[in-house]
Amino acid sequence: MDFKSLKISELVTAPITVGPNTTLLKTREILLKNKVKRVVIIEKKKPIGVITEKDIAKKIYELGTAPIKSVKAKNFIPKRLFTLTRDSSVQECAKMMKKHRISLVIIVNQDKTLEGIVTETDLARIFLTKKLESIKVSKLMQTKLITAEPSDPVLLVENLLLKYGISRVIIKRNQKPVGIITFRDFVPAKIPQWIADSADPREVQEYKFKKGLEESHGNQMSYLFPFNATDIMSTNPITIESEGEIKKAVTLMMKHNISGLPVVKNSKLVGILTKSDIVKELAE
Repeated sequence: MDFKSLKISELVTAPITVGPNTTLLKTREILLKNKVKRVVIIEKKKPIGVITEKDIAKKIYELGTAPIKSVKAKNFIPKRLFTLTRDSSVQECAKMMKKHRISLVIIVNQDKTLEGIVTETDLARIFLTKKLESIKVSKLMQTKLITAEPSDPVLLVENLLLKYGISRVIIKRNQKPVGIITFRDFVPAKIPQWIADSADPREVQEYKFKKGLEESHGNQMSYLFPFNATDIMSTNPITIESEGEIKKAVTLMMKHNISGLPVVKNSKLVGILTKSDIVKELAE
């Protein structure tokens, strides 16, 4: 079947929404409670922005010494919102995601009110619901990897996520993937006070000087200073063989509610496959 003829009307889902004056703390609670990675900001039934887990992690660093409770959803309103209507094509949606490096397109009605959203997950699911050409993982995977070791400091891993604009860092030992860290790992439901009190500001300053971390890292998240990657990583990551089928990869992503898979060959890490890589294929 030619997916290019498909309309996104088949894929539209209802998003979780917040108002412009919803606080960042409340938004974080909503993300965790509903087990979603993003919420849409609406005002008078019209979408005006999106907040993702990555946005929250980045904003916490930008705050410096400002209280996190002072930040509201309206602080995340972008200069441009990417929207389509339900009669747009799957390929058009995939091209928009690829061009602007986004994981969500907002679907609006003729009067610009919110109708729903289409995410990378929705597009990737096409490989399960439609009869498409068989594709090997090796064709779509990325081979340029950003990785860390289990003993690397958590702040260093966070710095990699922000510096390279990626959503996950694979933790490897002896060329084998042993864990994975995503932005969700930096958005805990509640920051334990004993952790917040454990970081000595002078130690953080010394750590930053030695490791070359950005100035913004010595603030709201400095409680992470004592911890290493092994303390927060998801262990025993789900992997896919490089010669496996994309359909199997999508099945694993859906089953385990993840957006990326370390790719292995003979148990050794050789790449990574993400939903973004799959969307790029649909955009061609």
